[in-house]
Formats: sequence, C-alpha cells, structure tokens
Amino acid sequence: MVAILTRIFGIEHLNLAEDVVQEALARALQTWPFYGVPKNPSAWIMRASRNLALDVVRRRKVFQNKQAEISRLMDRDSATSDEAIFSEDEISDDRLRLMFVCCHPAIPAEAQVALALKTLCGFSVAEIGHAFLTTEAAIAKRLTRAKQKIHQARIPFEIPAGGELGQRLDSVLQSLYLLFNEGYKASSGDNLVREELCEEAIRLAELLVAHPAGNQPETHALLALMLLNAARNPTRLDTGGNLLRLQEQDRTRWDKSMIARGMFHFAQSAAGNELSEYHLQSGIAACHCAAKDYESTNWHQILSLYDRLIEFDQSPVVALNRAVAIANIRGAKAGLQAVRRIRNLNKLSSYYLLYAVLGEFEMQSGNPQAAAEQFRKSFELAETKSERAFLLKRLQRCVDGETT
Repeated sequence: MVAILTRIFGIEHLNLAEDVVQEALARALQTWPFYGVPKNPSAWIMRASRNLALDVVRRRKVFQNKQAEISRLMDRDSATSDEAIFSEDEISDDRLRLMFVCCHPAIPAEAQVALALKTLCGFSVAEIGHAFLTTEAAIAKRLTRAKQKIHQARIPFEIPAGGELGQRLDSVLQSLYLLFNEGYKASSGDNLVREELCEEAIRLAELLVAHPAGNQPETHALLALMLLNAARNPTRLDTGGNLLRLQEQDRTRWDKSMIARGMFHFAQSAAGNELSEYHLQSGIAACHCAAKDYESTNWHQILSLYDRLIEFDQSPVVALNRAVAIANIRGAKAGLQAVRRIRNLNKLSSYYLLYAVLGEFEMQSGNPQAAAEQFRKSFELAETKSERAFLLKRLQRCVDGETT
C-alpha cells in the first residue's frame, strides 16, 4: 500500500504515504472488532488508505497535479467493496520500484538497507538496530537523512537499468537477506521464528528473480539460501516451543518441496562467472540439507566454504560460525582457539551467541564451571523466550557437572 500511494503522491511524499496507511490500519483496529473482519481485509484497508489520500489531496494545493490519478482510483470503486482495487501485477511492480528507490546511490549506503527494512518490510527502529549491531538513535538518524535525500534529489520512482541496476541490486538483496534473518531468528520477543517474515522475504525474492532486473545469479543464490534454511523451520522448536539444536532436529520433517526449490535456484545461481557471499552461504545450507543426519554432515566442505566467505565478509559473526565448523572437525579446543583469534571480537561483546558457542566448547572440553559462566552471560543477553529457556537448561547441566 505504501508503494502504491508513493507512486501516486510522488516519492518525495513517502512520509505522507506511510502516515495514510498507518491511519487506515488504526481505523481497521477500531472498527473491525465491532463490525467484523471484512471478506477481503486488504481491499478494505487499501480503500480506506485511498480515501484518506483523497482527503489530503483536496486540502493541499501542492497535490493539484495528483487529482487526476486519485480520481482514476475513485472510478474503480464501481467494484464491490470486497474486490481489490489494484491488480497483483500493479502491486508487484510498485513494490519493486520502491525497493530500488530505497537503494538509490544518492542515499548514503549505510541508510539504504535501513530505509528498505523500515519502509518495505515494516521493521521497527529497534529491530533494524539489532540487525546492524548498533543503537536505535543511530538508525533513526539514518532514516531521517535518507528521507531528506529522497526529497532533495527528486529520485525517480522507477526500476533502474544498465550499470546502475547492479549497484542498487546489491542493497536490495541485503535488505531481503536481513528481513529473512529477522524471521529465521528473531532478535526479541516470545517467538524465536517469525515465519511470516521468512515467507515475505522469500516472496519478495521470488518477485525479484522473476523480473528481468532481478534475474541474476546472485538473486538466485539468495533465494536458494532462504528456501534451504526455511525448510528446516518446522523442526527448530519442539511442541513446547523449546529450541532444538541442528543435531536434535527430525530431518524427516524438513520441507522436501522447499529444499527442491532451493536446490533449483542454487543450480540457477551457477550461471556465469559470478561468485557472491550468497553463493557460499547457500552452499553451506545445501550441505546441511544434503546430509541424512548430523554425523554425516560434510563439515570439511562447510569449513572450506566459510574460508572463502571470510574473504567476502570479515564480519566477526561469520568468523564465529566458522569456529563452529572447525570444532566439528578438530574438536572443541580448536574451536575455542578459533574464537580467540577472531578479528574485532570486541564487536560481539553484547552478542549472546558468542557466549553460547563458548559455553558449548567449554562444556565439550570438560570444563563445566567455565561453561556455566559463559552460558550465564549468554542467558543475560538473550531476548527471546525459547533461547533463554534453552540456555537455562544448558546452564543447569553445567551446574550439575554434566559435559554433554
């Protein structure tokens, strides 16, 4: 809805489009409990947004040149109230346009993805801060600067072509990657997995890969990564909502059709000579999906892929994942050494998974007291209910002197 109204109003009025949609959603919350949920909720909200937009147009002279477009929308109202105002093709096209607008080179690079996550994906400032390991205040400043730049630069509402396409596509893919990650492992809240975010990221990636602008090897690689990881979602929690580690998951319940789709796009990503971090990450995910059980996982191949991935992304989080692969090949003590050698390890000082990994390594090395200390730190930093419950159980096993 924001994408459609942004096309109508002009990208310089992005804030107004967001405000109108929020007001429509608020009205839905106020009226639906009394009158019931309409047969087509999205059509109801879109119609309410459109009517609010028309009110704004009538009040503000600055929008006189938009009246024809709004009137055209009003003419569509001959349809019944349960029918959608816009076709799926229109909606898809406008969403793609807005994705590329958010990632225009005129917008500071550090603000592009933050704007896409906020505008297209509905992320809160706090969630974006978690994704970038930075503060809410820093993200709020990025968003303000990005919207100011959109207004000043008069960025066109279009899908780019030629050399400009590749530059913007990278930021679009990073936005989808972070959206999926927040769904795959939520940064806060009661639920570890937010399947609706995973599904939305996959849907947007499929929309992108079906368009000539996005039908690139890198896009196929990212879509493969999402599908292969999301295929494991049904088994990542037990019936009580408790976290299950990879070695504890029932692989017979992994979504085989989703794995097949992931493998298809993984194969499609091999076109050309291009190699991206998404190729390497989807390769790691494919190794896990191909193994019949945890013990038969090809950890040597996974480590080799992480070695290449470090060349693309020197993030300490990637290095931490690499340490896990090392531990599965050479043992927990080698894993501990790999963690200590991570460059910029201090950036993970508030990252609960660092201490969870160290706790596991210390536990496997026969040091329950040291493991307990690490699990305690991890428990204090974890923000989802299922992760805190899992870490509390690991901590209790250390207190009891167990090393498995």
